[in-house]
Amino acid sequence: MKLNDFLTRELDGRGVVDTKRDVLPEEFFNDPTKYIRDKGALNEIQASGRYLSMRRAVKGEVIFDEDIRKLCDKGVNNLPGWSLAAAEVKAAVHNSNKHFLNAAAEEVRNPTTTSAPEKLEGLYESVHNARRSHAVELPDGVERKKTGTGMGMHEGKPEQSWKYKKVGDVIEEDDAVQQFGAAPPVLMVLASEKGWPYSWHTIQDLPKDVFVNREAEQLWQTVKGDLTAWSSPHGGTDFTPERHLLIGTPGIGKSMAAGSYLLYRLLHCDAEKIQVVAHSFGGITTYVSDKTTRAVKRCSDEDMCVSELRSLRGHGRNVYIIYDVAKEGTPPPRHFAPTSGWGMIAVPFLKVANYDEWAKQLQAARIIVNFLDEMDVRAMCA
Repeated sequence: MKLNDFLTRELDGRGVVDTKRDVLPEEFFNDPTKYIRDKGALNEIQASGRYLSMRRAVKGEVIFDEDIRKLCDKGVNNLPGWSLAAAEVKAAVHNSNKHFLNAAAEEVRNPTTTSAPEKLEGLYESVHNARRSHAVELPDGVERKKTGTGMGMHEGKPEQSWKYKKVGDVIEEDDAVQQFGAAPPVLMVLASEKGWPYSWHTIQDLPKDVFVNREAEQLWQTVKGDLTAWSSPHGGTDFTPERHLLIGTPGIGKSMAAGSYLLYRLLHCDAEKIQVVAHSFGGITTYVSDKTTRAVKRCSDEDMCVSELRSLRGHGRNVYIIYDVAKEGTPPPRHFAPTSGWGMIAVPFLKVANYDEWAKQLQAARIIVNFLDEMDVRAMCA
C-alpha cells in the first residue's frame, strides 16, 4: 500500500501528495514533513486517531520484519530453532517479538486444544481432486426432448471453454472468437466428496457440487491476471496484487460458489505465485489451505486467525484471502489486508448502497457478476 492509498482510505484524502512523491507508509512515517509540506494539513493528520493507529501498526510490522531477517541470517528460521538459539541471538530481537516467539515456541512444545488450529484430514485432497463434469445444450431432436431441460451432462473437462479478452482494466467474455468443433459448455460442475468451505462452516448438509458459469470463470480470469502481474519480474518488489470486492445478487458466494471455485483454482495455480489460500468467514472461522503440506487447518477464533496470518507473513508466504462477510456492514479486520500486500477478494453481505463505501475502505476494485440465468438453471437440473 502506498502513501496516497493510506491517505485516501484512512483519512478521506487529506494531504494526498503528487504521484512522483508517493511512497510506502514506512518511508512517510520516518519523515512526514518530507512528503506533506502543508503544516496545517500535516498537524490535522497527525492528530487523528487513525494516523496514530497506522503509525503503530507500520512500526510493528517494520520491527517484526527486521527481527525475522536477523534471525534468518543467523540460521533461525523456525520455532524449534528459536528455542535452541544462543542467548546473544535472542538478545538482538525486540522484546515484543521475543515474547511472541517465546509464547509460540511454548505452544509448539505444549500444544493445547483451544489455541492451536485444527488440522482437517482429507479436505485438501477432496477439493484439489474435485471431479469435473459439464453441461452442454443439446441440438433439437429426440434426445433433447427426452431430457426435459434440453441439456446433456458429460464427465471431465469440456473440449472447448469460454474465451475472454482484456478491455482496459476489465476482463470480458470474447464472443467474437470463432470456435471450431464442440460448443463451449453452458455450465461446469465440480464435485468434492468432503464438500467445500461453505459446508465445512455449517452443520447443514449442503450439496457437494459447485456450479461454475461464465461469470464465475470471468472472476477467476481477473484474479489470475493479478497473480501473473504479482509474480512478474516487472511488477517490482513493492507491487501489490489488486484487492477485489465482488458485487452481485445476495448469496453469490453460495449460489454461484464464487469462493469455492476460486479456492479450487488457486490450489491448482503455480505454487511460486501462491503457497497458501485462506477462506475466512467474518474473520473468525478461517480455513487455511497450505499447498506445501497439502493440508487444511481451521482457525476457530479471531486470535488464532491473527496468530496464523502473522506467522505466514513472517515466513514470507504468498497468501490469497477469500473473505466472506458474515455480517452486514462489517468490513474485514485490518490483519486481513496487511500493508505488505496479499491478494484478497471480499464476498459481501451488503446493501447496494454500501458498495461505494466498502470499495473506498478496502481500496478495492469492484467486480460485478450476474446471477444464474435461465439456461444456467436448466443446466443445473440436467
